[in-house]
Amino acid sequence: MARRVVVTGVGLVTPLGTGVEKTWNGLCRGRSGVGTISRFDASELDVRIAAEVKDFESAKFLDVKTAKHMELFVQYAVAASLMALEDAGLTITDENATSFGVVTGNGIGGLPTIEKYHQIALERGMKRITPFFIPMVISNMSAGQISILTGAKGPNLSVTTACAAGSHAVGDAFRMVSRGDCDVAITGGSESTICPLAIGGFNSMKALSKRNDEPEKASRPFDEGRDGFIISEGAGMLILEDLERAMARGATIYAEMAGYGLSGDAYHIAAPPEDGEGAVRCMKMALQDAAMHPADIDYINAHGTSTPLNDVCETLAIKTVFGDHAGKLAVSSTKSMTGHMLGGAGGIEAVFTALAVHHDTAPPTINLENPDPQCDLDYVPNEARNMTIRAAMSNSFGFGGTNAVLIMKKFAG
Repeated sequence: MARRVVVTGVGLVTPLGTGVEKTWNGLCRGRSGVGTISRFDASELDVRIAAEVKDFESAKFLDVKTAKHMELFVQYAVAASLMALEDAGLTITDENATSFGVVTGNGIGGLPTIEKYHQIALERGMKRITPFFIPMVISNMSAGQISILTGAKGPNLSVTTACAAGSHAVGDAFRMVSRGDCDVAITGGSESTICPLAIGGFNSMKALSKRNDEPEKASRPFDEGRDGFIISEGAGMLILEDLERAMARGATIYAEMAGYGLSGDAYHIAAPPEDGEGAVRCMKMALQDAAMHPADIDYINAHGTSTPLNDVCETLAIKTVFGDHAGKLAVSSTKSMTGHMLGGAGGIEAVFTALAVHHDTAPPTINLENPDPQCDLDYVPNEARNMTIRAAMSNSFGFGGTNAVLIMKKFAG
């Protein structure tokens, strides 16, 4: 018999602030984390804006030597995990270590370090490459370092499915706890690829916004004036726990995991099918897994990238799945404030979804000034909304046509 699984801890590192309180408050106030790139000189690039994490201090979570040999995406994941464990009131010991699993999602890995050491190799020779190069750049090192630093000895897995990776990680962790592979899972997603190569690559695909003079208004999902997404960075981690274990220790429960769907478009490397068919199947699978009807969902944290294709296709997919109920849903894109964290997005938005259920608050879609006529749902424009949220869905769709959908519901005993 499948075990019930609940969210008992959350941790965040985002462009809105390090820590759940900073980010959630910024999100509910409709604050943008997008600005002019400060990490390197972007003055000659077509795209000069991004959503950078501005207040992160690695020394609060890691010793100097350890941090020096970690890429930022790993540092963020470790920090968010430590915050989530503390929030959950959990300590990993020799006695319980094997009952804790780690499942993380990441899209690109250590691209900034690859870029850096390629240049060093060209200019100074191969012998100048640090022996820490490979451990710094491989995508699974977020899960590996979380395990090493916390002592978690249960299942250890890293998912690399582009922009759906964080959601796939949470969904896979949900299933692991549900079937008893572990009692607790530290799970979510992280990413940090704000570097010239990433900016140049996405720009060549015409995927990024070029609203350089108005960075805070550049991410505008579902708006007629949208012109691409904003590359972002950060980490969002959750503690998923067996319900009986959580109740026995009197844990705070943010939400109950209810459903997980995953599908492939089998269509195109970067574009969704016009009818959103893959997303439709994915949402239906999550609803079936949760044993829910469309009318049971009150809020959707949309993938909502602020790209011309995604926003129209996702809107159509939601209308196909939810029918008459689609017009009654609150749907918002938190990427309007955080930008798009690529492989980390699903983990961060899973935290947002749990908090939305817990606080009965739907975050807004900011910069929605002139809605695209083809995007005609209730996107919670510009101001957060206090409302009853019995259950919520989080959508993540990635390059290669990979889709993931999570459903969480209010814990009812």
